Amino acid sequence: MTDGRNRPAPRPPEGTPPAAELARQAREVLADAVRIARWAAVDRGPGTGPFDAVAQERAADALELTPDQVRAGWDRARLAGLVELHGGTVRPGWRLQAWDRDDSAVQRGWVALLDAWSLVHPAPDDVAAATVAEVVEAVPQVLSLLQLSNGPVLVPALLDLLRQRVAELHEERCEVPYGPQPDPAEPAPGPPDELLLPPLLDWALEGLAAVGALTLGEGQATLTPLGNWAVWVKLEQICVAAQSPAGNIEQSAQHMLRGCARLTPGPARAEYRAWLAARTVGSAVTELLTVARGEDALLRGLAFEALRVVGAPAEAGVRAAAEESSLRPYALLWLAEYEGADPEDAADVLTREESTWLWVDTAAAVADHGESDLLVRHLDSAVQGNVPALLDEVRAVGHPRTVQVLVALAAAHPDPALAKAVRRAAFQVHTGGS
Repeated sequence: MTDGRNRPAPRPPEGTPPAAELARQAREVLADAVRIARWAAVDRGPGTGPFDAVAQERAADALELTPDQVRAGWDRARLAGLVELHGGTVRPGWRLQAWDRDDSAVQRGWVALLDAWSLVHPAPDDVAAATVAEVVEAVPQVLSLLQLSNGPVLVPALLDLLRQRVAELHEERCEVPYGPQPDPAEPAPGPPDELLLPPLLDWALEGLAAVGALTLGEGQATLTPLGNWAVWVKLEQICVAAQSPAGNIEQSAQHMLRGCARLTPGPARAEYRAWLAARTVGSAVTELLTVARGEDALLRGLAFEALRVVGAPAEAGVRAAAEESSLRPYALLWLAEYEGADPEDAADVLTREESTWLWVDTAAAVADHGESDLLVRHLDSAVQGNVPALLDEVRAVGHPRTVQVLVALAAAHPDPALAKAVRRAAFQVHTGGS
């Protein structure tokens, strides 16, 4: 295996089981989730409604599981992409349909579960969210140490690494205390979360064990073959991306997306995957949504393309983003596709006003980064079907870039009469007239 410059990529760790054996282990970890997904999405028959509390009780009886096992398995089924929610109904996801015949689909489903380990095993309620987030962000380094050690690692060594990584995160964020400083002659107190790190490490290790990434012994932890393979895959993605001509592995989300703007969809998705592999899912989703809230409409669209690569672990963040007017159309399209809608039909979930807002936002991206003929062709994608109706609704939608978009469209369009009408609409928006 080589990268784009014919340099050798990292080899799988010695002793890594073949793909078929890894898939068998992944199927074992997700066995209950698959049973529950099939019962909820297939055995009940089509259109049987949501998997609510009543349905979960029925599933517990039918599958001879406890209610807690059903709830846990249902959460795992969603996080692994085994089921899709379409309004009030549950449908089998593509991974469930391919489960018995496609080992790669099984492995990718398990990796999706691994990425969401902190959702599978929630953190203690009495710990600040920021402290929990730092531990989650430090976990990849803990996994890397376990992978490099190729055997059991004592918990104190993992705790030392966790402390070091959390301190680095504080330093990277320039977290300098304000206000009166202590007397230098007095012993410096430890970080306020120092006492929390040991129990939070235990929580993280238990969460990773719960998804089958490692096993816990007396004061030590060991990666499972699945966990060893998954960490290797992520390290390989980072290595290849760092060596590739388009490598954006160390860039911020904003710079990474700008670097992907001129790539075709396939290479762009490869860059997204590599960038994501070097970060925790939570921090990556937060950073991408922060970029999406900015003024650059092109980066807004690309941010949601990257979030499509994230998949299930991004769902909560995207659902929250749907409450923000500037992100709502993108979030609704993402959710529709996540829940199984054909990308060509996903736009049906948008209201007329949301579709118009998205048309203006996309036109702003084209005006800023594209060519004039692309902006002219963008007219054909408007839901209104004719220019007068489009202009009426564009004027009413209130997008902050409406004037600039209309001026750019008027300058680019070859039809003088249409250009005049568009220019007039731009003037009316600018002056507040009708």
